[in-house]
Amino acid sequence: MSKTADNLPLGNEELDERRIRIGETAILLLIACVIGTISNYVSTGIGALEALPGMGFLYLCSVVGLMLARFVPFYLPAVAWVSLIAIVATIPGVPGSGWVVQQADKINFLSLATPALAYGGLALSAKEFDIARRSGWKIVIVAICVMLGTYLGSVVIADLALRFF
Repeated sequence: MSKTADNLPLGNEELDERRIRIGETAILLLIACVIGTISNYVSTGIGALEALPGMGFLYLCSVVGLMLARFVPFYLPAVAWVSLIAIVATIPGVPGSGWVVQQADKINFLSLATPALAYGGLALSAKEFDIARRSGWKIVIVAICVMLGTYLGSVVIADLALRFF
């Protein structure tokens, strides 16, 4: 059976986190940490060696969270495990929490989001191109209007915020 644009799966099928290959994902997370460290340096001027402990903590939380999501007998999404680990590690009174917070303060979390969002915006698959082709030219007009409206709305809000606050 050949795949046409009419019978392509949309790719939003549920991902079972218990099937994630942790080794492969850990390597991808390591690459993301390297890119994040570079982005952090560009935005804050904090060097890689100075940001390494904080970035290492984030990496460790992520990998441990993935492992818990895969091996714990009850289901909790990996993002919840990662958040839970990071929250517990930074609670005042937990041994080492002061050091963890001090190291995490050296990382600009907005600079970590920028490369991830850029990749998300550029990562288009053949499936998505087929869906866009099937949608036709009208989707282009809608997309342009949405982007223009979002941009202009952001400009108005930023202008008002900067004028009055």
